[in-house]
Amino acid sequence: MKILLVGAGGHVGRIALAELEARNHHVVAASRSTQPGVDNSDPESIAVLLEAVGRIDAIVVAVGSAAFKPVTELTREDYTSAFVSKALGQVEFVTQGLDYLNDGGSITLTTGVLSREPVPTAAAAALVNGAVESFVSSAAPELPRGIRINAVSPNVLANSPPPLPFK
Repeated sequence: MKILLVGAGGHVGRIALAELEARNHHVVAASRSTQPGVDNSDPESIAVLLEAVGRIDAIVVAVGSAAFKPVTELTREDYTSAFVSKALGQVEFVTQGLDYLNDGGSITLTTGVLSREPVPTAAAAALVNGAVESFVSSAAPELPRGIRINAVSPNVLANSPPPLPFK
């Protein structure tokens, strides 16, 4: 399979890349530092990447960021930035990516346990993870040509910092 992996240099992306390559898939690894690079908060940047990659069997998106601060310190800008980066960025790969996916292809978006498990300082991340999961369940039955969509929620990774305790 030819798979576009967005965020291949990040915590989750590096692990996904190694696993996909171990299964002998042709992986097109994309990040801010690849050629072409991609900024997941910029629809034009996503368009340029998809055009460069061409036809694909699958898209895996493992990107997006959110501020980690106590909820009393989070600002509207923190929430907006998280939403644009993680939720809208991943949704943009769906809306634009449909034109590049082969029939029966798949899209995998990445969320996290934070939408279901409270962790101190993670309210903004929980918000966007929940938004992505809700989008996937609503979009799945509407996708054309047998294209599938899933949201995966990786467990805590070995390369993740330990969570802060609740006070």
